[in-house]
Amino acid sequence: MTAFDPTRPSSTESGAARESDAHSLSVGANGPLLLHDVALVEKLARFDRERVPERSPHAKGSGAFGEFEVLDDVSAYTKADFLQPGRKTRMLARFSTVAGELGSPDSWRDVRGFALKFYTQDGNFDMVGNNTPVFFVRDPMKFPDFIHSQKRLPDSGLRSNNMQWDFWTLSPESAHQVAYLMGDRGLPRTWRNMNGYSSHTYMWVNETGEKFWVQYHFHTDQGEDNMTNEEAAKLAGEDADVHRRDLFDAIKRGDHPSWTLSVQIMPYQDAKTYRFNPFDLTKTWSHQDYPLHRVGRFTLNENPTNHFAQIEQAAFSPSNTVPGTGVSPDKMLLSRVFSYPDAHRNRIGTNFNQLPVNAPHVPTNSYDKEGAMQYHHSGDAAVYAPNSYGRSYQDAQGPVDNGWEADGELIRSAYTLHPEDDDFGQAHQLVRSVYTEDQRDRLVETVVGMLIGSVEEPVLSRVFQYWKNIDHEVGERIESSYLEQS
Repeated sequence: MTAFDPTRPSSTESGAARESDAHSLSVGANGPLLLHDVALVEKLARFDRERVPERSPHAKGSGAFGEFEVLDDVSAYTKADFLQPGRKTRMLARFSTVAGELGSPDSWRDVRGFALKFYTQDGNFDMVGNNTPVFFVRDPMKFPDFIHSQKRLPDSGLRSNNMQWDFWTLSPESAHQVAYLMGDRGLPRTWRNMNGYSSHTYMWVNETGEKFWVQYHFHTDQGEDNMTNEEAAKLAGEDADVHRRDLFDAIKRGDHPSWTLSVQIMPYQDAKTYRFNPFDLTKTWSHQDYPLHRVGRFTLNENPTNHFAQIEQAAFSPSNTVPGTGVSPDKMLLSRVFSYPDAHRNRIGTNFNQLPVNAPHVPTNSYDKEGAMQYHHSGDAAVYAPNSYGRSYQDAQGPVDNGWEADGELIRSAYTLHPEDDDFGQAHQLVRSVYTEDQRDRLVETVVGMLIGSVEEPVLSRVFQYWKNIDHEVGERIESSYLEQS
């Protein structure tokens, strides 16, 4: 690749010197411009195309590079090379909001994306999570509808609290996540002061082939800190990029944020009889049942030098696994394994994995062929497998080490319920046993603030019942406060 030289006179994309960066070619000083002004036409055409489509969810965000270091020994549970004692791995983190567009304020109440890419010696390993350990829905068929409900109305083009609450109250599995979102954690003060979670259940496999189910927890070493509604609203007007600015400035001044990685580990067979469905994205595992095991720490110490190339074009996907890791029967996760790389192919291009920020740091031998903007290629080697010309290919058969058994007819159905599965129980525990009285006061204030002047019947009555199902007292307070203020 030709090197960039900022001292060289400015050039066209093809490398020829430009005659001017300030003046177009015209017929006389005051005459019409000319189509054969190649430098102008190239500059305008390129400008028209310098934005790739923004992500549908998680459009607004930023991130940084850093290093992950393993601090404890989890080799009994996984053979993944980058998780072995003492390993250090270069990585990239991207934080984001979910619902807002590319120019939306960082301080809107929203779930925050928490996406990580580890450039391991076995290829890239990606973790796509959020700052909450659960999600709004458990079946991917409902995911596009959920995102649509958080976006804009088809007639006015405005966001709608009524539309959001209509979807949530008709989807009771959302209760646990909504209880998180309406609480203090819905407004993190900075990205540096929020936790991250895999939310999904993943698989680990050790050297002997023993399998485990795991959930990843990334706890901020800076301490958790959140904003009030008033602070967030003020910042939305004063500094829409407050979180992006905070992360960049902190790293620039040498204040490198870090997160400690711990995992919950469930023996493979436990999943069949655990009291909650361990693959249900709307549920958490009890820490009493499966305590945290510390793994290591990642530190962000390097800002991007080009936000577009290194952050906007960064492509994260749970399909990027390495030996010793795998996915689970989580329906949402399985859909994301397909959907994420497909979204990248649409948004960035067929060969998005060849961009420097997405390319693995190890050699590849992929039989992918051609496509727009192919840069890395296999020369004149055989482009098919099997072949007789010395290019390596795999033809293994049999069970995979990170798979699981399945048996049954093809049906459309919800998960089989485990003994304590329901939609409101864990949400109730969060609101009643985790939140303090002050936090419940702020939750009531937040919900009522969203309802007044925004939510109409029949959605309004369902909102009151939705919260009574989560916690009867809180639901009663929301209803009475609304009636007093409206």
